[in-house]
Amino acid sequence: MSGSHQRLWILMKGKFSICGNRRGMRREERQSGFTRPNGFTLMELLIVISIILILMLVAIPTAGKIRKHANELSAQKSLQTIEQAESMYESTYPTNGFACSLTALGGDPSTGTSSPTAAGMINGELATGIKSGYVFTITNCTKVTINNGDRITSYTATAVPATPGKTGDRGFCLEAGGAMKADPAGGTNCTQMVQ
Repeated sequence: MSGSHQRLWILMKGKFSICGNRRGMRREERQSGFTRPNGFTLMELLIVISIILILMLVAIPTAGKIRKHANELSAQKSLQTIEQAESMYESTYPTNGFACSLTALGGDPSTGTSSPTAAGMINGELATGIKSGYVFTITNCTKVTINNGDRITSYTATAVPATPGKTGDRGFCLEAGGAMKADPAGGTNCTQMVQ
């Protein structure tokens, strides 16, 4: 059998060879004139691809869980940042008390001037209310009227997943001077202590 006929015969048998040489052949193969291809068969390639796909299917859900956990940790840290900014706001603007919005805590610190409506105590991303897959708000503001002016005496800062189950599983709440609590359903019905 000539070399081109032999290669054609091997291809017709369903074998794929990257290179075919006579090295590494068994004695019987050399004597019979049949050369075993020195490459991968189509079946071997399909098995390798299948294994890679299975590993990817296992890894993708794990990556999603890691991302949700990272988002939840970021939400907790952001609520702590809001709490610290609220304490600074109250001491800087004692007649106003606490801020009742994220925009009041935010503002552009590069302008050099801060005010009760733009204190520049949190970064711009957090001041928008959306960060790392969570939506942040300040609610339940309690105010008292002193000398014809309103003073905010308490607040609740909340962080809920933008897409529950995808960007995070739990919602978080933090009251003025209180401990952080979580809602396992991803809302603002926070009853579990965060540890």
